Amino acid sequence: MSIDEVIRLLQEIKDLGETGKKTVKQAKKVVKKVKRAPSAYQKRYGAAFRKLASTYKKKNGQWKKDGFKRCAAAARKQAKR
Repeated sequence: MSIDEVIRLLQEIKDLGETGKKTVKQAKKVVKKVKRAPSAYQKRYGAAFRKLASTYKKKNGQWKKDGFKRCAAAARKQAKR
């Protein structure tokens, strides 16, 4: 194989790689993921969690010991009602 043939083969490989990238980018634009709407329970839970969070946090904003777990449990209990 001569140097000219090797250069030609490398150029062909390079061209194939570039066209492959273009088609992948185009394919990504076509696919759109549909985000699911939150259920009524998820909305109630989120509102309850935000409302109760300050009770289970310290003054500096960190969670108290087991605060996140206790807040989540209390929010589930309140959202259930």
